[in-house]
Amino acid sequence: MPSTPSPAPRTNSPNSGRLDPASADPAPLFVYGSLLFPDVLRALIDRDPHRVPVTVTGWQVIALPERIYPGLIREQAATATGHLFDDLTEAEWNTLDAFEADIYTLSRIGLDHDRHAWAYACAEPAKFLPAQPWSPDEFARDHLPSYVERCTAWRRRHEQGR
Repeated sequence: MPSTPSPAPRTNSPNSGRLDPASADPAPLFVYGSLLFPDVLRALIDRDPHRVPVTVTGWQVIALPERIYPGLIREQAATATGHLFDDLTEAEWNTLDAFEADIYTLSRIGLDHDRHAWAYACAEPAKFLPAQPWSPDEFARDHLPSYVERCTAWRRRHEQGR
């Protein structure tokens, strides 16, 4: 009996087209905040993707006011640290895109050796200036368990189509 493909996960805005550039130009996803944590990824996509540590010149990871997760902004004198995910499936991309807040836009960022990646960067970075650095250690210490619970609840709602 042939299997019926499961429907694609819904995004926050099905017609937003936020993933269109990544579909046309496949490249790894650069993550720098809550997605650095394997427990968060397991809650969202059931696995910890293959990751490669990387630094990205010209970008800064900043604390966002009244949020526990960070943002990424252009800052010529800065260097952002994070990981590249190079084996995300289309369904995983869709889930992560739906998960990311509306304050982000999918941006092409330059890497060393004429390579590039995609990253969820702040759509309106001026709103977050002056920028303060974000600490993954503080996030892990103060927020990670409750954040993973929030991610698990978000995924349940997402899969139910709400």
